[in-house]
Order: sequence, then C-alpha cells, then structure tokens
Amino acid sequence: MNDRYSHLLYRQHHRSVKHKPMRNIERAAQFAAFQALTGYEEDIAETARFVDARHALTEDEQTALNQAFCQLQRQQQSLITVTYFVPDGRKAGGAYVRRTGRFRFLDLELQQLKLTDGTAICLGDICRMELQSTAQ
Repeated sequence: MNDRYSHLLYRQHHRSVKHKPMRNIERAAQFAAFQALTGYEEDIAETARFVDARHALTEDEQTALNQAFCQLQRQQQSLITVTYFVPDGRKAGGAYVRRTGRFRFLDLELQQLKLTDGTAICLGDICRMELQSTAQ
C-alpha cells in the first residue's frame, strides 16, 4: 500500500455534529432526476424494434391476386381476408397486417379496396386476398 495514505486506513469515519445522517433513500433521491442522455433509452428501444421488409410479389402470387380481384368484381359484399403491407412511419420497412371484412367496392381512382366498415386498403400494398364466402 502507498505510505502516503496508510494513516487514513484505520481512521474512524467522520460524523457531523451539526447535521443528522441522511437516510439511504434520501441519498438516492439526489441522483434520481439526473439523466445524462435524455431520450437515449427511447432511441435504443426504437432501434431494437423489429419491422418487416416489403417483399415483391412473385408471378404466381400476382396471378392469384388478379384472380381474386376478378371474383370480387362479380360478387359484392363478399367476406374476404386481405393481407397487406403497412409502412412504418419512423423507419424503413413496416408490418404485414391481416384483416377480414366484407368487400364494398374497388375505388380505381384512388387505387383502394374499400370494406363495408370503412377500411380503405391501398391496392399496391395488398399481397394476398382470400374469398371466404358470398353474401346471403
């Protein structure tokens, strides 16, 4: 050990006569509000959040989708299940969403598929569509 500080090794800890000792919870509270990197944890969580990459449709998937659109044009109010891509607002990629509802109409001007519950799905985002049943 360094001889310069050896005289301090066995000294008793100083206790103030003017101030009573602070409890551990109060001592910890002094540092609770300190945050050196504000927003750092949120940025880490955002970076770690998983998003899917949009994949291009194969020729077979495109053909099946076109056939499903042709069937829908003939059968209004059909119950359908649509799988489509929803782009993420914060980072590249997004998520594939699967939604079941009754088909209302195709809005070719806006390039959207409309469901009776008011949902509008962009035609370019649809990757799969299944016709469940016909309306009664």
